[in-house]
Amino acid sequence: MNEDRDRDPLARVEDAELAARRGRMDRETDAMVSALADADERVIESALRPKRLTEFTGQARVREQLSLILQSALRRGRPPDHVLLAGPPGLGKTTIAMIVAAELGAPMRITSGPAIERSGDLAAILSTLSEGEVVFIDEIHRLARPAEEMLYLAMEDFRVDVVIGKGPGATAIPLEIAPFTLVGATTRAGLLPAPLRDRFGFTAHLDFYAPDELEHIIRRSAGLLGVTLTDEGATELSTRSRGTPRIANRLLRRVRDYAEVRADGVVTRDIARTALELYEVDSHGLDRLDRGVLEALVRRFGGGPVGLSTLAVALGEEAETVEVVAEPFLVRCGLLARTPRGRVATAAGWAHLGLTPPPSLAELPTLFD
Repeated sequence: MNEDRDRDPLARVEDAELAARRGRMDRETDAMVSALADADERVIESALRPKRLTEFTGQARVREQLSLILQSALRRGRPPDHVLLAGPPGLGKTTIAMIVAAELGAPMRITSGPAIERSGDLAAILSTLSEGEVVFIDEIHRLARPAEEMLYLAMEDFRVDVVIGKGPGATAIPLEIAPFTLVGATTRAGLLPAPLRDRFGFTAHLDFYAPDELEHIIRRSAGLLGVTLTDEGATELSTRSRGTPRIANRLLRRVRDYAEVRADGVVTRDIARTALELYEVDSHGLDRLDRGVLEALVRRFGGGPVGLSTLAVALGEEAETVEVVAEPFLVRCGLLARTPRGRVATAAGWAHLGLTPPPSLAELPTLFD
């Protein structure tokens, strides 16, 4: 019975969702259209994510480049070059790292930059690797400096120097490690020091997804979740997903809940629109926080410029929340601009709120044009 359930993709997704619901009891979830994910949501993502390059949708150039690197390594019988995956959160960096290990038929070790506080933590991981193993370090730009310096040697020469003792009597003992492939993921490639960045043989820059690619992802996820979804419903969800698969899957689950409780269980365009209006996600993917930022800029500060901390106080939010969650999409859409003097609402930002911009603002193209 349990073995049959383990083999059933729908059952695995249901189990993941049940675990996530239990983990979220008595606390609020993250913002609906935030590209960041908590630990519970990652459980569901792991059940939905593709397992092979042929199943992966989007990032066509990265897929082709990575396929060549992996096939070449398999033919040579040697681990491929180290891979750096750079791009905003929610675009599939962890999924690609897992696919690399699956395509190579190699075991995978997963950790993150903040979890490696000392060089000894990294040495403990590297010294127990088997040959050809894939090591995935998420948020690699947040590695501690001593661990980072140890990683330089490990990536180039496949050895680490373990320091015994302290002060003048300290002794460095070289320790050979098995050849491995490092896959690093970062949302802020500019924070990676040049010596570390240069040691990666291949750097993939992930872009936001086109609506048709998101539609394909939404349909696939709907199949795994057992959701009946019309083509118009998939299109409606894709246009509100901010070019991010993680957000697309999150919106699909919330619309699925609405359809099951207040409709006949079928996600149509009208059901998707009504559900997302309830969750305060507008036709362009902006949520309450995004609109709050725009409205504060326009109505309270005359369109700006205004400093980040002042804007955050006006919204009753943390400055980091405004900067990390809301601003990137608003800037990408051309609704908000960052200037040396502070944040400014563009003409498109005024128009999005149904207001007439000042004559001094030149009309700029936006993501929605």
